[in-house]
Amino acid sequence: MTRWLDDGEQRAWRAILRSWRLIEGVLEEALDELGVSVGEYELLSMLSEAPEGRLRMAELAHLVVQSRSRVSHTATRLEHRGWVERLRYRQDGRGVVLALTDQGRVELDRLAPVHVESVRRALLEHVTRDELIAQGDAMRKVVRAIRHSDDQATDAL
Repeated sequence: MTRWLDDGEQRAWRAILRSWRLIEGVLEEALDELGVSVGEYELLSMLSEAPEGRLRMAELAHLVVQSRSRVSHTATRLEHRGWVERLRYRQDGRGVVLALTDQGRVELDRLAPVHVESVRRALLEHVTRDELIAQGDAMRKVVRAIRHSDDQATDAL
C-alpha cells in the first residue's frame, strides 16, 4: 500500500525541490558569466581541499555525487584549460588521480569569491545560521542513509 505524503510533507518536499532548483540556477548563472559551470567549480574546489590538491577520480566522483563518466568529461574540459592534470596513482599505477595545477589554483582564486557571493545571495541571506546548520545536518542524514555508510565524504558535503 502506498504511503502518500500528507499536506505538510508534500509542502516541505516541494519546497526542497523548488528551492534547490532556484539555488542551483543562481549559482550556475553567476559562474556562467565567468565561463565555468557549477560542476567544474565543484571539482576544482574539492581538489583544492584535498591533500596536495589531488584525488583519485573514483573518490572525486563519490564526493561530488556524479558518475565516474561525468566526472571524467568534466575533468577533460578542465584539463584542456590547463587547470587540472591526470596522473597515475602512485600506490598501484592503475588508478587515475586528478591534480589541480598552479593555473587551476589561480582560476579557483578568481572564481571562489563569485561562487561564495552567489551562495550568500541565493541561500544564506534568507535563513538564519541555525536554520542553515539544521538543514545541513538533516541532509547529511539523508546522504548517509542513501549511501548506507558513515564515510568521511558525507562530512565534506
